[in-house]
Amino acid sequence: MTAATGTLYGVGVGPGDPELITVKAYRVMKESPVIAYPRKLKGSKSYAYLIAEQYIDQQEKEMLGLVFPMTKEKDILEREWNNTVREVYDRLAAGSDVAFITEGDPMLYSTFIHMMRLMQEQHPEIKIISIPGISSINGVASRLGLPLADGDEHVAVIPATDNREEMKEALLNHDCVVFIKVAKVIDVMIDVLNELGLAEKASVVTKVTSGEEVVWPNVAELKGLELEYLTLMVVRK
Repeated sequence: MTAATGTLYGVGVGPGDPELITVKAYRVMKESPVIAYPRKLKGSKSYAYLIAEQYIDQQEKEMLGLVFPMTKEKDILEREWNNTVREVYDRLAAGSDVAFITEGDPMLYSTFIHMMRLMQEQHPEIKIISIPGISSINGVASRLGLPLADGDEHVAVIPATDNREEMKEALLNHDCVVFIKVAKVIDVMIDVLNELGLAEKASVVTKVTSGEEVVWPNVAELKGLELEYLTLMVVRK
């Protein structure tokens, strides 16, 4: 008889405030013997880990820190991702459920998406369940008291880039745009806003809802500044 394999859970732990973890996410973390979390450097805690750690008894769990290389080198990425999938699969094959925690929602710009796809390709027998979480997009709307969309209005979630024409088109074609990954192109985005006369309609928030949250209602102040990676810009026309 073949031994039962564990279930891989993608667990969204919310945008930053630990109280925004769902009851279901809490239960799955409590019941899973292995907690997997992304980390950039060996030994460093991820943002998702910091959100969830007060709910996890580390004496009872295996804390599986997974290193995801910050590179565009295809060979390195493929090798390291395969190593990471193998680490998770080893626990699943031994019969342990694995809760892979991620900030926000596991199905929205999450590291879990690639993990899920590779696991499905390499080990299609593994059961995978996603536990939805509150995204930073929802968090920033509540924090700013700003409805993202009402009635027939259009809202877009756009990864910010230095392609000025694409950014302008997004702003012109939607009533509200949430730009993620805005930190590296903040100067470009401010120029685009000024060109369209929308600078006063924009707000920028870093690590929304967390204890380290910073809100900038005047985006002009950010020109030339280096911002944290977890930074959003909301433009509501």
